[in-house]
Amino acid sequence: MPTIRPPRPMLTWTLTPLQLPLRFTWKIARNASDSKTNMLLEVSGHGYSGRGEAAPNIRYHETPERLQQEFAQLQVAGLGQCETLAELTDFLNQHQPAAALRFALESAFVHREAARRGLAVPELLGVPARPGPVPTAATLPIMAPGAVADFVREQDLSRFPLLKIKVNREGGLDLLREVTRLLPGHPLIIDGNEAWPDADSLRQSWEQIRRLPGLQVRLLEQPLPAACAADYRALKGQLGCPVFADESVTDEADFADIARQFDGVNMKLMKAGGYLNGLRILRETRAQGLQTMLGCMVETSLGIWSALQISALADVCDLDGFWVVRDEPFGMVREENGLLVEGPGN
Repeated sequence: MPTIRPPRPMLTWTLTPLQLPLRFTWKIARNASDSKTNMLLEVSGHGYSGRGEAAPNIRYHETPERLQQEFAQLQVAGLGQCETLAELTDFLNQHQPAAALRFALESAFVHREAARRGLAVPELLGVPARPGPVPTAATLPIMAPGAVADFVREQDLSRFPLLKIKVNREGGLDLLREVTRLLPGHPLIIDGNEAWPDADSLRQSWEQIRRLPGLQVRLLEQPLPAACAADYRALKGQLGCPVFADESVTDEADFADIARQFDGVNMKLMKAGGYLNGLRILRETRAQGLQTMLGCMVETSLGIWSALQISALADVCDLDGFWVVRDEPFGMVREENGLLVEGPGN
């Protein structure tokens, strides 16, 4: 009886951990870290290759170890047999890997397919190409107010058109007071990362925050937990600035209800799990008349370059994740006076 061998993979996939020391302590309302472990996904075959990045997020129970385990399982299940994007999509829908891993897999495949077909990534995805350099926000993590002046000066934050200030309930007012003292009138994104427990506690804090001299808020991002839908509906239109969803937008989100809670949506490809779902979220957001924002995790320039491919669809871009990384390894994006352009690593 002849030996039956499994079919040889048509494409070869590899996963490599990326140890990423950070330029400063990255502290948000949930946690703090001085380094990150992301994952580099590479796919090759028939003379073409593509790369993608996974940035695991503990908020969604993602760890480097979980992603490595899931990748090994996908390899055994036949990942290398997927030859088209439709086949890969069906395969990933069947096996349901973590969103960050799924994005790395799909984006690597898309980048290889674009190279194989001689197309730019936006063209392959059917979206407009960005018209030029992309303005980005830069993020000031949670820190003691006394440390803000040195941080602002050392990082030259005034060059960015937007500043994103990470805040928690306890110290947000004092941190914002110092930022507005140093940079009065500078447009701010205030990001609470679900730090306030309910609408009443946020109203009390916000009454104090909004009276700060020199405060100019472009938007307030996800101040309450995602579970507080009724609180968000009660707050809609009352805070004097747009309120954007981040953690509240999942694959199961009812966008008509999102529109009753929020004025805009921050879409992150790492959380969306790929270009295809990310584009769906942006289109659903637009269809409800909401503003669009393109965000990121702490990522290398590979992940940020991926986001730039669809940045023409965003009203606001917060794509400074690579700027946080010390000795960024790829050089695919560079920042000049708060604007992002493609770097020599492409």
